[in-house]
Parts: sequence; C-alpha cells; structure tokens
Amino acid sequence: MKKLLTTVAAAAVCTLGALAPAAAEGEKYVLVSHAPDSDSWWNTIKNGLALAGEHMDVEVEYRNPPTGDLADMARIIEQAAASSPDGIITTLADYDVLSGPIQAAIDSGVDVIIMNSGSPDQARELGALMYVGQPEYDAGYAAGLRAKGDGIGSFLCVNHYISNPASTERCQGFADGLGVDLGNQMIDSGQDPSEIKNKVQAYLSANPETDAILTLGPTSADPTLLALEEDGLSGEIYFGTFDLGEEIVKGIKSGAIKWGIDQQPFLQAYLPVVVMTNYHRFGVLPGNNINSGPGFVTADGLEMVEKFAGEYR
Repeated sequence: MKKLLTTVAAAAVCTLGALAPAAAEGEKYVLVSHAPDSDSWWNTIKNGLALAGEHMDVEVEYRNPPTGDLADMARIIEQAAASSPDGIITTLADYDVLSGPIQAAIDSGVDVIIMNSGSPDQARELGALMYVGQPEYDAGYAAGLRAKGDGIGSFLCVNHYISNPASTERCQGFADGLGVDLGNQMIDSGQDPSEIKNKVQAYLSANPETDAILTLGPTSADPTLLALEEDGLSGEIYFGTFDLGEEIVKGIKSGAIKWGIDQQPFLQAYLPVVVMTNYHRFGVLPGNNINSGPGFVTADGLEMVEKFAGEYR
C-alpha cells in the first residue's frame, strides 16, 4: 500500500508540473484597495496577493490611501495605470468616485478585475474582466434571515465605514432579512476604537430593548466586544459580525459572538492574480464572476479558522 501511495503521489506531482504556468514573462499586477492603513483586516488581502505572486511567478504590488480617502484612492488608480502594469485589481468602494479612473485605465489597455466591493454589474459596465467578491446586500440579507430564525426583531448596526455604500448595503440587507425598517438602527461609528466603544454603549443605554448587534468587521467588532464586556452584556446580547479577525474568532469561541460572515478575503486577492496570469499567458478566462462569500463561521469547526485568522482567513 505504501508503495502504491508513493507511486500515486509521484504521478500527481508530475501531472501538476505539466499543468503549471509557463515561465514568468515579466507580468506585473497592482492591487489597489480603499482600506486605510489602520484596518488590519486587509492583512489577509496582502498575504493572498503576495502568495499568488509567488505561486504564479509574477510581480505584485499593493497600494492604498493611508487614511481611506476615496479621492486619494482615485489618484492612486490613475498612478497605477500610468506605471503600465499588465493588470490592475481594484476595489470599487464608490462607483461615482472611482469609475472614472478605472474606466480610463481600461481604455488605456490595462486589464482590470474588480474585487471585494462594487458588483458584477458595475464590473461589466466598466468593461472589467470579471468581479471577485461577496454580494454585500445578499450577505446581509442571509444574516438577517438567520437572525430572524433565532428570534431577533431589533438590532444595532455599527457602521465604521459609512462612506462606503457597500457597508450600508450590509446593514440594509440585514434589516430586510429581519423584515424591519433600518431606520436609526444603523450608526456612523467612525473608526476610532474608543469612539466606537462609547457610541455602542450610548446606543444600548438609550435603546435597552435592542435584541442584537451587527458589526461590519474587526474595526467595529473589537471595540464592540469591549463595550459589551464593560456593560456585562457579553454573551447576553445576540452578536453577529461580518468578516474575521483574531478577536472575532476569540469571541466566537467564547460565545460572545454567534457567528462571523466570512467573505474569504484571501481568495479575493489570490484568485484575480491567478486568473489574470493565465489570461495573459494562455488566453483563458472564467465565464462567470466569482462569489467568494458569504459563509457563516460558528463555534463548530473553528480549528483551521482559528489557526489562520488574520493571516489567510
């Protein structure tokens, strides 16, 4: 049996070698995100990008506006296009602000893949190769249906990036899944951890009947965990969040958080590099956009997620 397994393994290696991409031809790909430097969630994106570059033997670069300013991001896209890369992988956090420079890059002959934010329809309208990401409204709606099934009727959505329309889609989808009006159940928390914690505590104090909390990522989830702990509500109030991170995984494990919605950011960076490289080398392109999420992560089966949280998950 051991000899048979060794033979099969050797055959598999030979097969993979035959399918491996051709030698590097000097391709260069730039990924531009809307994330500020302070948002640690994007470390997974950076890791996925770097690993894809290594696996495909291409040059990759990550660029972003340090403060998350979208006008600054628009300029970065223009600069990236001017550097004549083979392709740009970019988020589309606000169509009105970013569609112009993205369209200009495409018109200049640079191939573009939209990832993380935006939509397949917007990617198609601009002439991008494809879209890789999570439909945000649909993810919020699925979360709302899940919470409704658990008896939830009211909630607080802690929106730490309200200038990004996709974040509001998450909150709106959750409300619609519950079958309630969003109304004032969404707050603009900002991104300062102390401010987020104080705003969550103030909202819950003014609205003690609130059944649940929805946060949109580690930036808002981590301070919310502290707020609930200080107020003696940790594990007592229904708490769901988008995305994963070290503290979120700890919260799921302890029972403070019911679930995390995993949009698999690693794939959002890794797959576009693989797709573009094969497109430029062999002329092949998937026929559909790629939905990287949503998937719900609960306390069951946390082992691998916990191991790679903040790195590849």
